[in-house]
Amino acid sequence: MNQSNCIVAQSGGPTVAINASLAGVIAGVKSSEKYDICYGAVNGILGILNENYLNLSDIFADDANLEKLKTTPAMYLGSCRHKLPDYKDDDSPYVYIFHQFDKLSIKAFFYIGGNDSMDTVLKLSDYAKKINSDVKIVGIPKTIDNDLCMTDHTPGFGSAAKYIASSMLEIAHDTFIYAVKSVTIVEIMGRDAGWLTAASALARNEYNTAPQFIYLPEVDFDKDKFVADIKEALEHTNNVIVAVSEGIHDADGSYITSSNAACDQFGHQQLCGAGKALEFIVKENIGVKVRSVEVNVLQRCASHLASLTDIEESFAQGKKGVMIAAEGVTASMVCLKRISNNPYQVEYTYSAIKDIANEAKSVPREWINDAGNDVKPELIEYLKPLIQGETAVAYKDGLPDYMDVSHLHKCN
Repeated sequence: MNQSNCIVAQSGGPTVAINASLAGVIAGVKSSEKYDICYGAVNGILGILNENYLNLSDIFADDANLEKLKTTPAMYLGSCRHKLPDYKDDDSPYVYIFHQFDKLSIKAFFYIGGNDSMDTVLKLSDYAKKINSDVKIVGIPKTIDNDLCMTDHTPGFGSAAKYIASSMLEIAHDTFIYAVKSVTIVEIMGRDAGWLTAASALARNEYNTAPQFIYLPEVDFDKDKFVADIKEALEHTNNVIVAVSEGIHDADGSYITSSNAACDQFGHQQLCGAGKALEFIVKENIGVKVRSVEVNVLQRCASHLASLTDIEESFAQGKKGVMIAAEGVTASMVCLKRISNNPYQVEYTYSAIKDIANEAKSVPREWINDAGNDVKPELIEYLKPLIQGETAVAYKDGLPDYMDVSHLHKCN
């Protein structure tokens, strides 16, 4: 068997654009003279460990399916949050994975994901080097958190930012209708980096100043200062809207949440309730009408409100991953380099995975105001190009027509 095949998997939390990156990989393989078959591992790296594969070259032989995949939310291949051990402690999963690569004539592995997925790319790359494997290991970024290093921004972030800004504007319209004092707290995803919460500022326009306050995890949260902020704002307006990251914490590093929760395999506490905690603070200290809104998974699965810029860039990064692997690049992640804001231009490149895995990119402190409760124009200028354009989602019987993903929820 002289085939040169490749395999792709998706991991971590889903986004609107991660399937566009998958479509880019498949399209890249179709146009490549290097690879014959593109396999998909179902449920991330677990798909290889469990030998659960799809032949994506067959499924997406029709370009119409590939176009539908680009606008389908979440992950066509499913996901996992599985942490590989250090191969020096236990190499058994690595031996098995690379045996599967040999069995399927795999010459390149593409892993689409965020920080934890890049940890897997790094570990597989290190093991491949140890055993002198010729399999190219390439990471393709995604995360609504926008916290991967060495790249200007990540696939999925622009669409989530567009959804957050649009929802914030709609929430503002909803609050304007009552001539009573009120506070609305909107909790937005973001454990250690506040990029997505910062995008709420894009909702401001010539008649809307909401959100009046934005609290990010990059700045320690001060309860007393928060109460003072709200009281002062209510002297000038009836309706105050606050955008808050789920990962806000005090000066001691303790999360401002309404509950304690367990941790996942990567040691991340499952955060919830920052908005509810602030709601209680307002009730106890100010006594006006207050409610909290947790946007939750809606911000990462709203394909009907995707950014065309995001979808196109995500697709291109998937293709770039195939291109660099075919050129012999390994142990790397596809990256974006911004050339200019106006006109908006980017360059597709790559960086060594050792400089990316297990690192996180925060919102620069100089892009946050001195009071720590709002963002500066420099951040708005950075964000604005990423939400531009609308996708042409197909509809059937009045609802979006997405790819059939029944292979993900059937019982084994």
